[in-house]
Amino acid sequence: MGGRGEKIRHYIKPMLATAVDKAFSSKEWLFELKLDGYRAIADVKKSKVLLYSRNGLSLARRFPTIVKALERLGVDAVLDGEIVLMNDEGKPDFQKLQNCEDNYKYPIVYYVFDILTFKKKDLQGLPLVERKKLLKPLLTKKEPIRYSTHILSKGEELFREIVKEDIEGVIAKKKDSLYSQGIRSREWLKIKNHKSQEAIIVGFTAPKGSRLHFGSLLLAQYHHKKLKYIGHAGTGFTAEILRTLMKKMKPHIARKCPLDKPVKGNGPVNWVKPKLVCEVSYTEITRDGILRHPVYKGLRLEKKLTVVKQETETPLPVKKIVKKTKSKKA
Repeated sequence: MGGRGEKIRHYIKPMLATAVDKAFSSKEWLFELKLDGYRAIADVKKSKVLLYSRNGLSLARRFPTIVKALERLGVDAVLDGEIVLMNDEGKPDFQKLQNCEDNYKYPIVYYVFDILTFKKKDLQGLPLVERKKLLKPLLTKKEPIRYSTHILSKGEELFREIVKEDIEGVIAKKKDSLYSQGIRSREWLKIKNHKSQEAIIVGFTAPKGSRLHFGSLLLAQYHHKKLKYIGHAGTGFTAEILRTLMKKMKPHIARKCPLDKPVKGNGPVNWVKPKLVCEVSYTEITRDGILRHPVYKGLRLEKKLTVVKQETETPLPVKKIVKKTKSKKA
């Protein structure tokens, strides 16, 4: 698994979406697929390309095929999109993306959904639909760089389809929204099909039976600047993931528990300094903030520790944001 890339000195923080509790339909909004991958900004100046994560970490060494394809575009533009790995079913697979070096037979694609500048002209003050009109012709037949398509108005219909196909979710965007760097906007919304949270690894238990390396991960998130335990994940690991993740945790093994309040694992715990962020899926969150049945999905190497908070992922009631929603019965 590739490590963190070098930090880009001057980088753009992408616009972020607010989580809401359910799908909706509205003529004022357009709807895109929510893809399960790495958010990436591409700064393309003719044949010179910077490709980096939302926190400015270079992704160039990890995804050289994407960089070469961007170089071939021959444009002067700043693009915003998501890097994904497509599995045998033609769906984004975040776990395989984590180990893309070992899954080289699968295509890695950069889906571009926005353009911030073009030929040194700032486009962020244009409505989203106008930006997408300028973007689409630049990406025609430019594999593995693809234009992220959308549908107008029919958000509930799209969500029903993605549930059938077991896809990550839907992103709703106001058609006239401007691009606001680094802002978690209420003009971009995310509706998840799969419940997931980002979590900080703070410990691991010893393996049992035939399993090697470790048993389960102890997970935490920041609450009021203190690390709070949110559960442990003991599933979602392949033999290769167990090996590589153990290799990453070993340098950070600590004597003291990093949590605000110590907890007991389902066995002796090896504590880990809060350095690694992962993503887990789950079924529900209990009243005291514990994840039920968390399943490990992969490391989020581009995430800052301090932003890993449950509050950022708690869905807001969509009716408080989209007041003119016209719901349609299934």
